[in-house]
Amino acid sequence: MFRTLDDIGDVAGKRILVRSDLNVPIEGGRIGDVSRLAATVPTLAELADAGAKVIVLSHFGRPKGFDAELSLRPVAAALGDVLGRPVGFVADCVGSEVADAVAALADGGIVVLENTRFYPGEEANDPRFVAGLAENGDLYVNDAFSAAHRAHASTEGLAHVLPAYAGRAMASELAALDRALGNPAHPVAAVVGGAKVSSKLDVLTHLVTRVDHLIIGGAMANTFLAANGVDVGKSLFEKDMADTARDVLARAAAANCTVHLPYQVVVATAFTANAPHRTANVHEIGADELILDLGPAAVEASADVLKTCRTLVWNGPLGAFELPPFDAATIALARIAAALTGDGLISVAGGGDTVAALNHAGAADGFTFVSNAGGAFLEWMEGKALPGVAALEQNAVSR
Repeated sequence: MFRTLDDIGDVAGKRILVRSDLNVPIEGGRIGDVSRLAATVPTLAELADAGAKVIVLSHFGRPKGFDAELSLRPVAAALGDVLGRPVGFVADCVGSEVADAVAALADGGIVVLENTRFYPGEEANDPRFVAGLAENGDLYVNDAFSAAHRAHASTEGLAHVLPAYAGRAMASELAALDRALGNPAHPVAAVVGGAKVSSKLDVLTHLVTRVDHLIIGGAMANTFLAANGVDVGKSLFEKDMADTARDVLARAAAANCTVHLPYQVVVATAFTANAPHRTANVHEIGADELILDLGPAAVEASADVLKTCRTLVWNGPLGAFELPPFDAATIALARIAAALTGDGLISVAGGGDTVAALNHAGAADGFTFVSNAGGAFLEWMEGKALPGVAALEQNAVSR
C-alpha cells in the first residue's frame, strides 16, 4: 500500500512538492478543458489550507528544450481561477530562482514551477535533476495518475528521495481501479472498442483472465469477425492479426470468459457522416460495404449482459462515434450503463476516446468513475505495474 494525505501529519510551514497533471489542451491561447485542473484542486486546497507551502510540478506537451509556447505560465493563471485563490509562477523548475521564490512563499501559498520537460533530466529520470527538484521540498505528493506510467524524475524519482504520499485525485483513482479489476464484485464485464487489435492486444489478453464477459466493438471487432470466417467487405480490419484474435478467443475460453462479438451491424459504402446506411446481419455484408457501428439488436444483447453484472470496465467506442449516426450504439449502451450504475453497477471507464464518447453520450456523470488518464489507464488495463504508483508503495515500506 501507499500513504495518502491522511498519513501526512502537520504540514504547516513545510515545503510540499505536488506532482499534478496540468497538461491541458490549449488552442489559440485559450484552455479548452479545465477538468485536469479541477481534479487537482482538492489536494492543493487541502495542503494550502493546512499552512503548507505548495510547489506544483507538471509537464506540458512534448518540448525539445525550452519552448515559450509550452510554458506553464498561462496554465498557472488558469489554475488560480479554478482554485479561486492566487497562484504564483516561477519560470524555472530547478535552481536559485526557484529556491528564492519558495523561500519567499507564505505559508498556505501556492506556486507553479515551469514545465519539467524543458530539462532532458525529467524524462531520463536523471538523479541529478531529481536532486535539483528535491532541494525545494520537504515532502512529495503525487497527484497525477495520468503520468504514473512514466518513470520520470517528477513522477517516480522524487518518491525515492523524499517522504512520498498519494494526493486525493491519485488515491481516489487507484481506489476506483481496484474496485474495477483489482478486487471487483463479480460478474465483471469489460467493453473494449477502438480500431486495432494490435494496439490493445495486451489489454485483451489480460482482461480475459480477469473478467467474466468481454464485449468487443469498434473496428477491432471486425478483425475478430474476419478471424471467425465472416466476410466483412471493405471494413477496416487487421488481416495479419487473425491468428492473434483466435488466440485471444482460445485464452478466453480457457479462462471461462465469454466473448461477445456483434452479430448485427450498421453498414455503409462511405466513411462519412450521415452516409446512406443499413442494418444487417454480419453474414449479409456486401463486398462494397463498411461496418461502422453495432446494430440495435447487438446493443440490446450487450445491455442484457450488463444487466447480469455487478462491475463494468469500459475502454473505447463501439463504432465510428465521431460520425453521426454511427455514434448510436456507443450512446445507447453508455446510457444504459449509466442507468444501471444508478441501480448499483460499479462502472469505471477511461482512455481519451472513451471519455469523449461518454461525454458525447451525456453519460459520463452517470458512471461510478471516469478516468482522464490515457496511457496510464491502458497500462493498468494491461495489468502492468505503474512506476509512479510502485514508487509510492516502495516509499511507504522503506520509511
